[in-house]
Amino acid sequence: MEKINLVCVGKLKEEYWRSACNEYQKRLKPFCRFSVVEIPESRLPKKPSQMQILKALAQEGRLLFEAAGSSAKFALCIEGKELSSAMLAQKIEGYGLRGIDTISFIIGSSYGLSSQVKQDADFRLSMSPMTFPHQLARVMLCEQIYRAFEIINHGKYHK
Repeated sequence: MEKINLVCVGKLKEEYWRSACNEYQKRLKPFCRFSVVEIPESRLPKKPSQMQILKALAQEGRLLFEAAGSSAKFALCIEGKELSSAMLAQKIEGYGLRGIDTISFIIGSSYGLSSQVKQDADFRLSMSPMTFPHQLARVMLCEQIYRAFEIINHGKYHK
């Protein structure tokens, strides 16, 4: 059984986002061990300078990679590759077939991810060229991971 980690900066603030993620976490139990690891968001002033943002991203990046450990790392970023749901399922399944049993999906703060995280990731994934609220992106990723496992296991969820 594969292990899927969602390694994120910050916590989900509203209960409805937490409920949605918890629902997908529950649905994923038959398919994989799914966990969410939340690292603290860097404290920045209301109007941070570019240098302050870059420093915060570097610090968060180190914590994200530390939390992801030796797993395959999928960085979510706009520069990443867009995949269909079926292609994401193939990607996850392919890692499993190569003997890689843990994948960590890495989600940065509202400022994104450091260039180092993007560079060192095993795969860069883009959800869309559109911009979504940070917390909604986490829910959408949970849904897509669940959908991927339904596809892999020939479930009825994905039509």
